[in-house]
Formats: sequence, structure tokens, C-alpha cells
Amino acid sequence: MPVHELAQLTWEEVRDLDRASTLVILPVGAIEAHGPHLPLDTDVVIATAMARAGARRLAARRHVVLILPALAYTAASFASAFHGTLSISGITVTAVIVDLARSLSEQGFRLLAIANAHLDPEHLTALSEAVKLGRADRLLPIIFPDLTRRPWGSRLGDEFKSGACHPGQFESSIVLSEQPTFVRDTIRRTLTPNPRSLSEAIKTGKRTFEQAGGPRAYFGDPAAATPEEGSHLVEALGSILEDAVIEAIE
Repeated sequence: MPVHELAQLTWEEVRDLDRASTLVILPVGAIEAHGPHLPLDTDVVIATAMARAGARRLAARRHVVLILPALAYTAASFASAFHGTLSISGITVTAVIVDLARSLSEQGFRLLAIANAHLDPEHLTALSEAVKLGRADRLLPIIFPDLTRRPWGSRLGDEFKSGACHPGQFESSIVLSEQPTFVRDTIRRTLTPNPRSLSEAIKTGKRTFEQAGGPRAYFGDPAAATPEEGSHLVEALGSILEDAVIEAIE
């Protein structure tokens, strides 16, 4: 079955979709610091890759899939001290997601799935709240596989599980695979590993990258990244999205 990009369709083509059976995917990312070697929209690149990989898998199961333009602005307070980071409130993010879900519901779509790899705590809370509010308002189901929770994160490799993955081997590999010209590769190769875990820092009350031990806004091992690993990780993200959607509809 086909995969459509909403932004490339006309309104009449959307009208003619079998909307009652169409699965909608929204990539969600952030504009925030990702070390000295990756672009500010790294999370958007990853979310878009996740959305497209998941869409291909769902289409292979004979589902019609519609991918929305990415939502690039969200809560990113951990990186707020770094130039270029644009952070908005979690309340705003929740409201945007719920309003999108309401509009999709009014047009008769079946489901909204969120493709996301941005792990700021306020952002994750905002997405979870959108799921709850959508359910309370009886909108179409909002599906959000939270990569920080089981079983999803366990499928993304040792660095991701360690919490030292912003923007280390995990994220750098995906951008090398998806958008290699965006990577400042000469810089990436010189970066020494930073094994400090963001997830552990969050548990102990740290609220910024600097407090967590990332003065250049990176954690993990960017120099170890490869495009081949990136391709594998994108497929893993796509399978997570696929499984979360199938669990919700079957």
C-alpha cells in the first residue's frame, strides 16, 4: 500500500484517501545543540527517518500511511544555554499535538502515531500528556512509543541504553546515514568519548547539559559512528514505530 507525504498532496487527493483506514505519522524533534559536529535539527532528521522507516513497514502490511510535516519546535531546556537552541513550553507542545489530533479526527483519520527520538524530560511529559488528553477528548488514538521505557529502548544498542547518547555514536551514526553532508566530520573524528549518562544525571536532579557533564553539548562516542550502524538503527526505530501501531490496532 502507498506511503503519502501530506505536504506533497493536494487537498482533493487527501479528500479521496480512505481516511478511515489511513494511519498518520507525525515526526517530532527539536532545534537544539548537538555537540560541535551535528546540526541543530538532528532530532528532526532522526524522527523523519523513523517515520519513513515505520511507514514503509506498515505499508508492507497493507496499510495506507500518511506522513505529516515534522514538528521541529518543542521543549529543549537541557540545551537552552547553547546558541541556536529554541525551546518552547511543554504545555504548548501538548496543545499543538492535541489540536492536530482533533483536526485529524474531524477529517476521519484512523490513528496518529508520533515518531520521536528527542528525550528531554519536559518534552516526553508533554507527549504523554497529549496521549492522555486525546483519549479523554475521545479523539483518534495517539500512539507514542517512549524510547526511554521498556521494551523500546532495549532495541537501540548499548550506547542508547547507557544514556550517554546525545549526540554520540547512536545519533551521529543516523545522521551519517541520512544526511552525511550535514555532519562536520573532521570535528566528529577528533571528539573523545564522554561516557557520562544523561539518564542518570536526570535521575539525580541535573537540569542542563553542563550540569550533566557535557560542556560542549555531547555525550557518548561520536567518533565511533558509522553510516552502516545508522542504517541499522533507523530500521530499528522504524520497527519500534511499526510494533507500537500494530499493537494498538490489532
